[in-house]
Amino acid sequence: MKFKKSVLFALLLSTQLAQAEIANTDSFNGFIHKMVSQHHFNEAQLRQLFKSVEIQQPILDAMSKPAEAKPWFQYRDIFMTEARIAGGVQFWQDNQAALAAVEQQYGVPAEIIIAIIGIETKYGANTGKYRVMDALSTLGFAYPKRSEFFLKELEQYLLLTRDEQIDPLSLNGSYAGAMGFPQFMPSSFRTYAADFDHDQHRDIWKNSADAIASVANYFVRNQWQTGGEIAFAVTAKGEAYQKALGKGVKPDSTVGQLRALHINAPKQLANHQAAKLLSYQTLDGNELWLGLHNFYVITRYNHSPLYAMAVYQLSQAIAERHNAHH
Repeated sequence: MKFKKSVLFALLLSTQLAQAEIANTDSFNGFIHKMVSQHHFNEAQLRQLFKSVEIQQPILDAMSKPAEAKPWFQYRDIFMTEARIAGGVQFWQDNQAALAAVEQQYGVPAEIIIAIIGIETKYGANTGKYRVMDALSTLGFAYPKRSEFFLKELEQYLLLTRDEQIDPLSLNGSYAGAMGFPQFMPSSFRTYAADFDHDQHRDIWKNSADAIASVANYFVRNQWQTGGEIAFAVTAKGEAYQKALGKGVKPDSTVGQLRALHINAPKQLANHQAAKLLSYQTLDGNELWLGLHNFYVITRYNHSPLYAMAVYQLSQAIAERHNAHH
């Protein structure tokens, strides 16, 4: 029993320390000062709020192992599943009217919006188990590497909950503080979230129509081109194509330049069109793809080329099955 008591005591001590750490650092006091002086929050109320906030070790652990570290063939298998394709078709049926209206208004295809929500939260089934307040505070005050980013998000979160009149302790999200069906960070919510049904609330937690319109708005504001192609699988002769492989996802070559490196680009693409050559690791070598402007726009949601390709391929599988039924 002695051992258990001391473990319990150590746990109590560590949670108290975590609480104390959040309460009295320069960084914490600076944050409070900023919220009070710039945004007119009540200091006593804010300090009271933070007394209920917990620094969470599992959040710090999760930050160190993102899924994007996997090779493509393993990453793809997480998302290109029967359950996720069928779930997307079901989501389309359940939200037919909103998806049609949003596609009409914003010009973003329904299947792309569905695939984003499918990859982010399995169509709203997994929106996160951490209190957003805990996640952003943990990463803002106890994860120095990214503290600047997460303190900005914490600031935006407190403004968002004040704007929307929500209790800051009531919302759950991912370990990084991403929220709702589309997993928006607070700054994205304040910039892009849409009130589709005009009820004076932008509700990406329970209102799928608001969530659908919010994803579309995010894409449009990041220069989505209506009717634009997204990506093509291509082949190449010889090794010259390797010159075109480089970091990033921004289209940095023209289709003409890529054809000159013996890459077989589809006939409908004009030589002057901008594209990015991307290589994806499969079990038996690599697949080559051309990412066009709209593929780059998908990466504004998550900068990983693996993520954008998963969104694209899932969207195609969902659309194919949906169209077969209609």
